[in-house]
Amino acid sequence: MVRYLCLGCALLIGLGAALGLLMPADEVRAKPELKPRKEAGLDKRVAWTTSKVQGSPEPPSPYVLENAFPKMKFDSPLELAPLPGTNRLVVAQQHGKLFTFENKRDASEKHLLLDVKQNVYGMALHPKFAENGYIYVVSIREEEKPNGTELLRFKMKKTEIPEADINSKAVLLTWPSGGHNGGCIRFGPDGYLYIVTGDGSGIADQLETGQRLDDLLGSFLRIDVDKTEGERKYSIPKDNPFVATKGARPEIYAYGLRQSWRFSFDKATGDLWAGEVGQDLWEMVYRIEKGGNYGWSVQEGLHPFRPLRPKGPTPILTPVIEHNHHEFRSITGGYIYHGKRLPELQNAYIYGDYDTGRVWSFRYDGKTKKVSEHRELNDTQLRIVAWGEDLDGEIYAVDHQGGGLHRIIPAPPPAANLPKFPRKLSETGLFSSTKDHVPAPGVIPYSVNAELWSDNAIKDRFMAIPANTKIDFDAMTYPQPAPGSLPGWRFPNGTVMVKTFSLEMEPGNPKTRKRLETRLLVGERVLGSEEVGDQVWLGYTYLWNDEQTDAELIESKGLDKKYEIQDAKAPGGKREQVWHFPSRTECTLCHTMSAKYVLGVNTLQTNRDHDYGDCVANQLSTFEHIGLFSKPLPQKPDKLPKAVDYRDATQDLDARARSYLHANCSHCHRKWGGGNAEFQLLFAQPLKESGIINVKPAHGAFDLKDARLLAPGQPDKSLIHHRMTRTGLGRMPHVASNVVDKEGEALIREWIAKMKE
Repeated sequence: MVRYLCLGCALLIGLGAALGLLMPADEVRAKPELKPRKEAGLDKRVAWTTSKVQGSPEPPSPYVLENAFPKMKFDSPLELAPLPGTNRLVVAQQHGKLFTFENKRDASEKHLLLDVKQNVYGMALHPKFAENGYIYVVSIREEEKPNGTELLRFKMKKTEIPEADINSKAVLLTWPSGGHNGGCIRFGPDGYLYIVTGDGSGIADQLETGQRLDDLLGSFLRIDVDKTEGERKYSIPKDNPFVATKGARPEIYAYGLRQSWRFSFDKATGDLWAGEVGQDLWEMVYRIEKGGNYGWSVQEGLHPFRPLRPKGPTPILTPVIEHNHHEFRSITGGYIYHGKRLPELQNAYIYGDYDTGRVWSFRYDGKTKKVSEHRELNDTQLRIVAWGEDLDGEIYAVDHQGGGLHRIIPAPPPAANLPKFPRKLSETGLFSSTKDHVPAPGVIPYSVNAELWSDNAIKDRFMAIPANTKIDFDAMTYPQPAPGSLPGWRFPNGTVMVKTFSLEMEPGNPKTRKRLETRLLVGERVLGSEEVGDQVWLGYTYLWNDEQTDAELIESKGLDKKYEIQDAKAPGGKREQVWHFPSRTECTLCHTMSAKYVLGVNTLQTNRDHDYGDCVANQLSTFEHIGLFSKPLPQKPDKLPKAVDYRDATQDLDARARSYLHANCSHCHRKWGGGNAEFQLLFAQPLKESGIINVKPAHGAFDLKDARLLAPGQPDKSLIHHRMTRTGLGRMPHVASNVVDKEGEALIREWIAKMKE
């Protein structure tokens, strides 16, 4: 069969062929200089139509979400609450309008309750609303920074259809806006109003307010809105935890929070539950206690963030639940369910995520402080910006983008014709011969300039772009500004990146090569823009059998497996090497939004010559020639950025070292990348702007005297080099690597040694 047509010649592949793509990538590229060089390595694109990578290997969701009021739709809704004394619900829209409607499934009319005429972040009704008619709103006046966040109070008119009096507006409290503004407000069982504020900055707690008590930012506040005190339009409860602390704002109830997005009180116990939006890698659920310190920005959940920053006066408390950014990326706190419609969920905390649309629940034992029944209820396409509760204890998910209000219902029995996720590599539709590692028609081989170190593994790489869909070249830029972070490619829905890892059981002897695993990175496009996460990438690992005929999907938690390596230098001529097969969630530690998800398929890495079997050609030119991009390249490849092969000694030493650090470190060590240290290792960023030259380490010196991240001319004082030589605690790169890269370590050592002050 014809696999691909190289310009002027056909690459014929059959099960018995030993040419081109049948051979491991490094053997194919053994002598590329002896092969003709052409403008494009492929004559035409073959549509990939054999994909079976569909569905999920996990059990079906036990629940689904349905539109609870199918005739109602709102414009960017973000809060839902019952209107006491009526059978109506109140919805607050982001841009300032509040509406009411009847709490019945066929409701079709909504009535304007209030137009605040500025952005709304939160809403609450007074516990004695039926008597006093007070409604409270947190609103943002962007033109009044730095104190642009306002707690407002309005009073209802005496009308048949509920309506608030705009002229009754009273400003009770203000705090700085300009970043994370918090904004959720709820009345507690004690009758006091609880308010959450954010840290007031866009990134990394720039104001360093999280652990401070002398301002209102990064805190839960508790005030008495039924009494005034001096010039305040509220009073301070006498048992607030910091009323006697010198210099502290007495309104503070708890602190150390980045952006708690939606909190609630358990009607049965009075416990205060909050969803805390993390920054780099983690999302948390906290049970908020009086006087509690929740760690930001010394910690992000259980994990160090800026550990050398000053800590607050009380111990840091731990989250009840954490989610990494594979599962959640912008948590939305929910409610302990006390409704009657779903008895099997009673007393469970139900919450969700804005970015991924996932809905989870757990039960918490307050006596043992242990969690049970922690599980996913459904994986939706909703932008869950809030949860609302009606007077009967039934809860609703507020879809910010779609404008609907959704309720949880038991999932119907799965359809008999649902696609089954492939449990074997041979079932994925990615290979025409799995045993011979021959890709299916339309699955495109590729190579990278600078490889990620993977414990001596040899890698074969392929990308599978569905049918005739196209890639948007350099279309992903968020988040910015991020100097040195080059744009990424946006891939079509259903794209699969494929990478097979092999080891030589006797190093240097290709005949002993053994395939260990094939990893898939599967892209799913979701509604929205880059800023809110318009895609999700899921990782799956297939373990090759001893016969090397097929590979089987491993369980979601990953595994470690020992392999015996022939090594003349080891005792008895053999040594064990532990190979780590990553869990599904580990993939997202590196494949992050800030790293543009796909690390190896971008301009910097793929702008290079690739061996197509019987010709050599630039990959970008080839991709453009076969129509893989949605638009023509903006420039010729020789004008576009590219890293270098750091193993090529003919290349510039600085470019080699920077390419190595980019490939192995920069997915974390970049702005918003998840690396806890304040430096960046991007190839495209000037070294002087990286934050490593003569900078003292922030996370310990590992016994190095007078250590620096990078001390020019002194590799033995340079922590970046030293941590590459370690195994175990403190090793870098720390994910999925158990073997020191001796060649890479020697390269970085030489680079530092030859570097001038």
